[in-house]
Amino acid sequence: MSGEMRRGALQGLRVLDLSRVMAGPMAGQILVDLGADVVKIERPERGDDTREWAPPFMREQPMSPRDESVYFWTCNRGKRSVVADIASEAGQDLVRRLASEADVLIENYKVGSLRKYGLDFGSLAALNPRLVYCSITGFGQTGPYSARPGYDTVVQGMGGLMSITGDPDSVQGGGPRKSGIAVADLMTALHADVAILAALRERDASGLGQHLDLSLLDVQVWALTNIGLGYLATGKLPVRAGNRLATVYPSDSFRCADGDIMIIVGNDSQFQSFCTALELFDVARDDRFTRNAARLSHVAELAPIIAAALRTRTVAECLALLQAAGVPASPINNLAQVFDDQHVIARELVQSVTLPDGGVARVVRNPIRMSRSSTENPHSAPKLGEHTDQVIAASRILDGKSS
Repeated sequence: MSGEMRRGALQGLRVLDLSRVMAGPMAGQILVDLGADVVKIERPERGDDTREWAPPFMREQPMSPRDESVYFWTCNRGKRSVVADIASEAGQDLVRRLASEADVLIENYKVGSLRKYGLDFGSLAALNPRLVYCSITGFGQTGPYSARPGYDTVVQGMGGLMSITGDPDSVQGGGPRKSGIAVADLMTALHADVAILAALRERDASGLGQHLDLSLLDVQVWALTNIGLGYLATGKLPVRAGNRLATVYPSDSFRCADGDIMIIVGNDSQFQSFCTALELFDVARDDRFTRNAARLSHVAELAPIIAAALRTRTVAECLALLQAAGVPASPINNLAQVFDDQHVIARELVQSVTLPDGGVARVVRNPIRMSRSSTENPHSAPKLGEHTDQVIAASRILDGKSS
């Protein structure tokens, strides 16, 4: 990376983060990475729930366990931590004062919970009409489930993702499975940021903020994409097919001599190249397999032929053959292999961050690349309440300037 200091695209944007755990905090984290100043409001003594979701810690012997939870660091690097008890008048007054100076507020309390503290959208918009107020909940601000709590895996189940993830029931070990990462949370965080940036753009014209209603379930149903639309179009329930795609074949994971490989053959021309690379010349001429629709109808016959051709070769040999033929394929890497991959290293996806005591931790950097603006976040996650006095003092200075 160039040594030139670059500004973040959102520098000057002031965000108040009242959220906890994953979706809301990750939305705030992305805004930090893009240059925003994000002040995180945390409970006295305990802070965000994820401060206690450890181990793992950022290092084997943490100097401050509450401040070095890996889960907490995932979503809170570069934020400023302020301790405030919103059940108290003093805490409510502080949040109101900070909200009156903020551009954006992110919260993920149960529907209606903040109204009793005077921290709901209506109350804060009366103080700051330009405030973009983003609420993130499991099921949204309206509807029969709006009062329910919602976590990522609950929503993966209710939103249909688990029903289409995993091997078929007919296979040993088959059945519904969750994703290996919190996809509903992460997709909701991204949608929240899109909505926030759109609302800020609209504010440029209207001068007014607005209330954004983000629901994990809404996002998960949207993310069904072609699978969901296929059901709406046909009324046919999709079935779990493991790593296989429903639309093209070959598209599956296969066992090689020393590991696993993922292959997707996207069209009939690629299939001919695939067969040539693996010396499956008779297969290439077989009417059961020459067209994609035919291959989908004859997966049971084609799959074992491909498996036999791959299992005697190493992953490296298979990749070399398929890449030379222009067939999309990849190894199925574990995380050690991911972070040792030459392309991941070349793209500088891991960066070193200095801990408050001078130690060093490795983190995954934001994947956004901008030609003029920085998306690097070289900061550690804050200690609980680390910036309380600083933020209160600055807020009072602003109050004094405005009076």
